[in-house]
Amino acid sequence: MRAGSQASAGELLQLVRSGRATTRGALQQATGLSRATVGQRLDRLFRAGWLREGAGGPVGSPLGGRPSITLEFDDTHAVVLAADLDTRHARVAVLTLGGEILAEHTGVLVLGDGPDVVLGELGRRFAELLDRAGRHAGTVCGIGLAVPGPVDSETGLVVQPPIMPGWDGYDLRGRLGRAFAEHAGADGGARVPVLVENDANLMAYGEQRAGYPDCSAFALVKVSTGIGAGVVVGGAIYRGVDGGAGDIGHIRVPQGADALCRCGSYGCLAALASGGAVARRLTEAGVPAASGSDVRELLAAGHPEAVTLAREAGRHVGDVLATVVTLLNPGVLMIAGDLAGTHFLTGVRELLYQRALPRSTARLQVVTSRLGDRAALIGAGALVVEHLYAPERAEERLAVLGL
Repeated sequence: MRAGSQASAGELLQLVRSGRATTRGALQQATGLSRATVGQRLDRLFRAGWLREGAGGPVGSPLGGRPSITLEFDDTHAVVLAADLDTRHARVAVLTLGGEILAEHTGVLVLGDGPDVVLGELGRRFAELLDRAGRHAGTVCGIGLAVPGPVDSETGLVVQPPIMPGWDGYDLRGRLGRAFAEHAGADGGARVPVLVENDANLMAYGEQRAGYPDCSAFALVKVSTGIGAGVVVGGAIYRGVDGGAGDIGHIRVPQGADALCRCGSYGCLAALASGGAVARRLTEAGVPAASGSDVRELLAAGHPEAVTLAREAGRHVGDVLATVVTLLNPGVLMIAGDLAGTHFLTGVRELLYQRALPRSTARLQVVTSRLGDRAALIGAGALVVEHLYAPERAEERLAVLGL
């Protein structure tokens, strides 16, 4: 926070949104701005529709005057669109800026059909959901897209994704923006900001904010058709140099030396212990299963072969996670995805606690998802909001609005 006359309207908004200063007096104290300057900058935020006045605060004036009026971020003035792509289906939703889901839809959408087809269909589904939610294209402030592959956050490009053939380097932002504009009938809709992020990262971001906001080091492992991990450190997604952090499905493990992975290599963890790998072994054993979601259904039905293979897969993943936990020292390790049930988690715990140093696990919570299938959607919505209402970006948007 810049002091004195340098503190911007966007920085005042950040103070209110974070709860650090929610009255005019508190904003003056936090920034050193005069009462008149605070009033002028708040006026810009009120005219934009981003702030509203709440009820009187709990503390009145020292002389017994009226309580101070609190300021609140108005999370109803716009909506966010979010989509979570898996290998064979997609979830899409309309969310408030506070993360409430107003409308959602889950249906078949196959990544193998290619980005042009998939993103075009997402644009159509977004338009339908907006109608269902009673909103129009002009209320959409941004779009968040979760994909099962590494993403360069600077460019929004998917980088060499093992389970997304044909998506490498494709302009996802531009295509999805145009598809939304086309189907929603929005002039200029292609200029709605589109953020693309790895699905495990967004799941971790959503779960950490929703259930473990005080956890300074949070790790989530998604085990579905593939295996990936998301890490949130100090409240921010840790992506590595170019978005490759957390790609633990392609760590080589000796037990899988003969297993061919979809990335083209042998011995990857995903080739041995992912939902896709379990589905393949079930099929070989005479139990048809095409993906992680099929395995989940078999596990829910208590199929004995699926239960045995899920526990075995959990042991393989737990073996790798012993190293992850020793390196990161997280407070929470969350297991999510199609295989994230009792049997898989039991296998994880067996090897994790056996192989990791006791100090690394002494304060570790090993848990399963709280948000379930909605985690990436909620994470995507939160990421868009944090991006658009960050101080510098907020100032840019206010200027565009002529405020």
